[in-house]
This record gives sequence, structure tokens and C-alpha cells, in this order.
Amino acid sequence: MLSFKYLLSSLVDVYTMIIFVYVLMSWIPTKRGILADIDNVLAKICDPYLNLFRKFIPPLGGMVDVSPIVALLVLQFGLRLILMLF
Repeated sequence: MLSFKYLLSSLVDVYTMIIFVYVLMSWIPTKRGILADIDNVLAKICDPYLNLFRKFIPPLGGMVDVSPIVALLVLQFGLRLILMLF
């Protein structure tokens, strides 16, 4: 059971870092070449999860998207809840 907890925790940590990099990459205004390719891959990985929160949380001031913050909090709290149950 310990290895399952470690694996789950590691996967969530990796996904958290992927979302974090995706958010940081959104601050780069023009993406060409390899940066555009990396952004496309990260978008395919992160957008399905982030879109769940974007449906309910509108951008602040029409520009600032806080859904990644909420998504990361839900991901971390969900992990902690699952780890406490097992």
C-alpha cells in the first residue's frame, strides 16, 4: 500500500509541475518554433482538467484566469484526502 501512495503522490506532483509550467508559458506573448510545440503538448495535457474549472470560474477583470490556482488546490486537497483514507 505504501508504494501505491508513493506512486499516486508522485503522479500528482508531476501533474502539478506540468500545470505550473503551462501557466508560466502562458505569460510568453509570442511562441514560435519549439516553444509553440511545447505549449501545444502542455495544452493537450492540462486543458481537459483546467476546463472543468474554467466553466465555473470566470476570468477576473476579463484577463486574469484564476482557474489554475483553484485546480491545483483541488488536486492537492484531493490527493491528501485519498492518502488519509488509505
